[in-house]
Amino acid sequence: MEDVTDAGIYARESSYLDRHVQLGAASGRVLSVAFPEHPDDDAEADHPVLKRIFEYLDGLEEITFDDVQVALTMPTDQRAVLESVREIPYGDQVTVDTLARMTSGLDHEDEDDIILVRTALDQNPAPILIPDHRVRDGPSAAPPAVEQKLRSLEEL
Repeated sequence: MEDVTDAGIYARESSYLDRHVQLGAASGRVLSVAFPEHPDDDAEADHPVLKRIFEYLDGLEEITFDDVQVALTMPTDQRAVLESVREIPYGDQVTVDTLARMTSGLDHEDEDDIILVRTALDQNPAPILIPDHRVRDGPSAAPPAVEQKLRSLEEL
């Protein structure tokens, strides 16, 4: 399991994404991943998860984040959706309908469950670590330009 014990805000500029990648961490978990044009003033550049994100963005090898603990402070049903998203392999894509089928307790034919899936994707606190860009017809919590670059990186 990745060590994320250093609490704080961490950020580095990504030339690939044309913006910064900012990570919030506390209590051994990642709280958030964001893509600001300018990072928080107190952000530090050195964190092991941030280092792995940049290895992923380099695209030289397939990097996974399934060992990184992400704090999912949301309703249980939305958390279940995002946990299912984490099971989508690198380089694969699914639809919102398929994601609903993958998530225990959801019915892909129930419009309320489809709305739930879309809401969970939209409110994802940690894009990249929870790869919502792999859900091709769903919203992403990452900005559209970032989402497209992540898809391109994985050749989706």
